[in-house]
Amino acid sequence: MPIFTERGIINLDLHGIKHDDVSAEVIDFVYQHQDAMPLIIICGNSNKMIDLVSDALKTNDIVFSSPRFGIIRIEGFA
Repeated sequence: MPIFTERGIINLDLHGIKHDDVSAEVIDFVYQHQDAMPLIIICGNSNKMIDLVSDALKTNDIVFSSPRFGIIRIEGFA
């Protein structure tokens, strides 16, 4: 699970992560780095990956936006 910092924001790159593992990886990432929000999740061009991440975040009442296709920005908790 590639995690890196770019322009002071912690990023999670989901390239190479299996769809079955996405929800757990995303939620773990958000809770581990919740003190450093906003966070970025890079989903790439996969609509399925974007849907999986969005569903996991919604289920856990995590506020997010999509500044551009394939990128999800975690803003905080509802």
